Amino acid sequence: MPVAPSPLLDALGALSDQTRCRMLLVLERRELTVGELADVLQLPQSTVSRHLKVLADTGWVGSRRDGTSRFYSFDFSSSTADSGLEAVWTLARDQVAERAAAAQDQLRLKSVLARRAARSQTFFASSAGQWDRLREELFGEHFYLRGMLGLADDRWTVGDLGCGTGIVTSALAPFVARVIAVDASEEMLAAARERLGDAANVELRAGQLEALPIDPAVLDAATLMLVLHHVPDPAAALAEAARTLKPGGRLLIVDMLPHEREEYKQQMGHVWLGFSAEQMARLMEGAGFEGVRVHTLPADAAVRGPSLFVATGRRRDVDS
Repeated sequence: MPVAPSPLLDALGALSDQTRCRMLLVLERRELTVGELADVLQLPQSTVSRHLKVLADTGWVGSRRDGTSRFYSFDFSSSTADSGLEAVWTLARDQVAERAAAAQDQLRLKSVLARRAARSQTFFASSAGQWDRLREELFGEHFYLRGMLGLADDRWTVGDLGCGTGIVTSALAPFVARVIAVDASEEMLAAARERLGDAANVELRAGQLEALPIDPAVLDAATLMLVLHHVPDPAAALAEAARTLKPGGRLLIVDMLPHEREEYKQQMGHVWLGFSAEQMARLMEGAGFEGVRVHTLPADAAVRGPSLFVATGRRRDVDS
């Protein structure tokens, strides 16, 4: 009666060859191609490929394709990860690492990795003057701003105050635990509802900024995006934002710097023709915020609106 194959014995048997152990040592903390491994180990690529197949078949290495290249890495397979092989490898690794051949491998590995870096450096050295344009053509002008939303804490509850059609809420929702979006206009909330679909972590609420339908100290952060110039009493709206924030919670405001476009009052219902940095800092500090910073955003020649600023601050702890 034939004996069933043993994955554990096969995996152990793979370590009986010193070359395969050297290979695992090199792959332990990085990914390499067959060609790079051949350079590090000073072996023909065909020999490297043969050893890699043994290691892959016995669960010691995994691989992934990156374009036309395939990269190999140290990777216990699901069938062997719980079989004690990690302890076996620890013992084997200590033996292999002490050999002169392994030390030479590490020196050559540094050279291989340096070649990788050199290729990248050569590209940037020749493309520095065109890099911004090239990156914009490939990925758009503001890709990094969306990416930076990943810095938000995924445990946060965020208030999008004056949410309008929900564009800020839709950007925030994937990165935080909960978004409470508030607007006084039922039509705006309907548009936001259509934009957001069935987003499970978003609540849309009708309410005025001067009397927010949010309990005290619920929010970790809040935004007022191009909305404060519509509010008859900005100080009251900022005080309400502070009330809904936890101590230390952050408020982010984006709005217009002072301008002279009186027509905005008739055309778009603006109450205020922008805010100066000094005025905004005074309003925020008066509403209970500390660490207030106001920064003018770069002007965009392609847009028609007034220049903007961003203001941030932390809700002051009432006991401090």
